[in-house]
Amino acid sequence: MRPLPAARFEELVADALDEVPAELMALLDNVVVLVEDRNPDEPDLLGLYEGFALTERGWDYGGALPDRIMIYRVAICEMCEDEDEVVEEVTVTVVHEIAHHFGIDEDRLHALGWG
Repeated sequence: MRPLPAARFEELVADALDEVPAELMALLDNVVVLVEDRNPDEPDLLGLYEGFALTERGWDYGGALPDRIMIYRVAICEMCEDEDEVVEEVTVTVVHEIAHHFGIDEDRLHALGWG
């Protein structure tokens, strides 16, 4: 489908973040969620976590720039047939990238159905 307008897509990302349990959101430490059109290196990528997972942070972690979760609007919209599919894929992608912040790897995410 054609990409949704940026403002509508950002609403869907905000809605997906609202679905994450408050207990988990409280544990998101030093993370910002951004919407971009595409990943320049991997145009078909739906989302990306850049940073240090909580499981990788040692005693010396501090003063770091925020970790970033990017959700790629055009890539997600192009793979979906309609807005309902976009809503579902945004939710899956947001949860998937947040899981990386908690140190959950790709294999485990796929096993849990969030691949």
